[in-house]
Amino acid sequence: MFTTVQSFVSSWRHESAATQRVLDALTDASFEQRIAPNHRSLGQLAWHIAVTIHEMVSRTGLVFPGPEGDEHTPAPASAAAIAAVYRKSSEELLKAIQEQWSDETLARTTNMYGEVWPNGLTLHILIQHEVHHRGQMTVLMRQAGLRVPDIYGPTREDWLERGMQPLV
Repeated sequence: MFTTVQSFVSSWRHESAATQRVLDALTDASFEQRIAPNHRSLGQLAWHIAVTIHEMVSRTGLVFPGPEGDEHTPAPASAAAIAAVYRKSSEELLKAIQEQWSDETLARTTNMYGEVWPNGLTLHILIQHEVHHRGQMTVLMRQAGLRVPDIYGPTREDWLERGMQPLV
């Protein structure tokens, strides 16, 4: 749980940049990649991440512009469009938190999905939610033949380009 706005801002900048790299690496052609029938496609996961920022955090009373559409709105067919929605939502979230919240605001509680969460926990869960779906997306990206960007360290391709043998 975050107890200072600055700690969230630092974490969000790092984590959202990693998510943005994943979204920026998607192609329109990769959007239908699925792990199995009746599971979310890569495009649906990308859209879910992009719209969840506003859907989740606006429940706390934080006011900031959100995307047009929601989880139930069909995802745009353009990878670039979803990446742009995510980028804007991420920036608007940071701006709103820095302008509207203080460290004390992070301790305030809100009914979140039938449970009572401190705002600092909501922000932590937002990041964990992205990490979870980002992991799913990297598997689907590999299956779709896309290069996975670095997230917490070099990828297999990064190691090979550096002339090093990746661990398998």
